[in-house]
Amino acid sequence: QVQLTESGGGSVQAGGSLRLSCRQLGSIYSVYCMGWFRQGPGKEREGVAAIDSDGHSSYADSVKGRFTISRDNAKKTLYLQMTNLKLEDAATYYCAADLLISRCIPGRPMDTWGKGTLVTISS
Repeated sequence: QVQLTESGGGSVQAGGSLRLSCRQLGSIYSVYCMGWFRQGPGKEREGVAAIDSDGHSSYADSVKGRFTISRDNAKKTLYLQMTNLKLEDAATYYCAADLLISRCIPGRPMDTWGKGTLVTISS
């Protein structure tokens, strides 16, 4: 059974940076489609970024140029480097995986989720 555990959340000032990590436990393989999602207060969950097993990535327009998703398959860890953070980036960030595919398909629901890590932004 695959488990995803996020870390790296915290409080930062607007304009600052944070790096989130997502450790994958319980699986021999790590070559899944993986992604980061977020849900802010009173908002619906939205996709932030996704990455294929070969490293090809995609981003929501709201974070392009500021966030970078990456993965270390040997360490079974997914990362999200966030820079120039804005107040509207405040949310709980979730790591997710689609264990059935290696190349992400836009709109296809993920089947495995972490519990989330909270990011708060102050002005």
